[in-house]
Amino acid sequence: MGILSRRKNKKYDYQPQYYKQEEGTRPFEIKHKFDEHRSTIETGGLKRRFNTAMNDYKTGMDAAVKTRLYLIIAVLVFAFLWLIGFDLSIFKF
Repeated sequence: MGILSRRKNKKYDYQPQYYKQEEGTRPFEIKHKFDEHRSTIETGGLKRRFNTAMNDYKTGMDAAVKTRLYLIIAVLVFAFLWLIGFDLSIFKF
């Protein structure tokens, strides 16, 4: 183990004795519960991930979710403006 080199993690090729492995699966693979439902998990550059996230945003939400999102964003913007001392009286009619 040198001063500048990093320590390699140990890799084990453990095979359970009574496990009947299905074709193409690994028994100890750590996978998130919603991986098969996500479209933004794929590898690629930042532009590709951003484009897939925007496509998912445009096609995946209904009107109720969009209005709730816009309402939350508006409340957070007004709360931020109130915290920094912005004069909110210009928004009154």
